Amino acid sequence: MPAFASTPAPVHTIWDTPEMATQRLPGIWSVKTRSHGGFVLSDERQAAMPEALRLDSIYYEEHVDWTLVILGFEAEFAALKDQHFEFERGLAHQTARHWRPERYGSFTGQVITPSDSYVLKKVASIEAAIGEIGVRSASGDWADWVPPGKVGVYGQRIIGCDHLGFTQYDGPDFKGLCDAARYDSGQPVNTFAALGVELLS
Repeated sequence: MPAFASTPAPVHTIWDTPEMATQRLPGIWSVKTRSHGGFVLSDERQAAMPEALRLDSIYYEEHVDWTLVILGFEAEFAALKDQHFEFERGLAHQTARHWRPERYGSFTGQVITPSDSYVLKKVASIEAAIGEIGVRSASGDWADWVPPGKVGVYGQRIIGCDHLGFTQYDGPDFKGLCDAARYDSGQPVNTFAALGVELLS
């Protein structure tokens, strides 16, 4: 295992000025700011990150990308014998598999399917809806143009999605109404056809 140099605490980050900084491993700082946080890597650590996990930036935010740092230096973290690390390790694998499936699969050699990953499941749903009109925004019957018991929707044709499951749209706007009971904002994608939307001019 290569030796890495300790580095001074970061004095600024892309998130804000750190209010707390802890060097978890030499050259790997865990920082918290007023608005956000995550891992900040030294240049030496960034260069040592496995290619499948390495981001373009030394900043690995606290919601998802922190997991890449744990995976990249997992053996070193485990060697610290931190009683909380087993939980952190399990959470890192689970989160990366769900939200960074391509990176996780490439690094681990595992074949990640839509049933293993929220992102891949969402991508599959969106790809199945390409060509349909997808809902881009919705309003309840609090809006002056939406009758009681209805949801007003605006949408465009779905043309694809990116690797993180963000839908891509194109073409003219469509407007319509559907029954409120049929609308579920938790779905990966809502189409006018699935909702039985009545188009409005």
